[in-house]
This record gives sequence, structure tokens and C-alpha cells, in this order.
Amino acid sequence: MHTPLRINEALLITDRAFKPFQCVAWTLPEGNGEVSITVVDRDEARLLGRCKMSSSVFTDPVKLGETLEQTREQLSRNGAHFSPWHMPE
Repeated sequence: MHTPLRINEALLITDRAFKPFQCVAWTLPEGNGEVSITVVDRDEARLLGRCKMSSSVFTDPVKLGETLEQTREQLSRNGAHFSPWHMPE
């Protein structure tokens, strides 16, 4: 069994997963806890990709790691080149 992540921890992990690009995450105050992630190229100010995660995925270290890996792979297929990354233990 694993300990759920606090939102701040999950945000830091998510931000590091998409380096050297900028990652912006937000939730809607009146929403269902879903977290929206947008990855942009700081230099060219272009959108690289977006994804949404339920709060249950965002706070679960295993599910978050899997989702971030899948998103990195998808964006890499579209031409993004990320710094090496692995889910912290």
C-alpha cells in the first residue's frame, strides 16, 4: 500500500516530469477536483500538449507516475524532447 500524495507534492512531481518545458496545472474551484495540465515551450511560447487527471489519479503515486509516463511518451512522439525523469520513490 502506498501513501497518497499531497497536492503540492504531486504538482512538483508533475512539473519535473516535463522539464525543460513549463508545466501549468490548475483546478476549477467549482469543479470535481479534476486537474488540468498544460505543457508549453517557454522559448517559443507554443503549446506542446494538455491532459486532465482526476484527483484520485493525481494523488496516487502509482497512477500519477503511469499517467505522466504515458503523457511524456505521447508528447515525445509529437516532437518534444524531455530531460531524463523517473517517478520518485
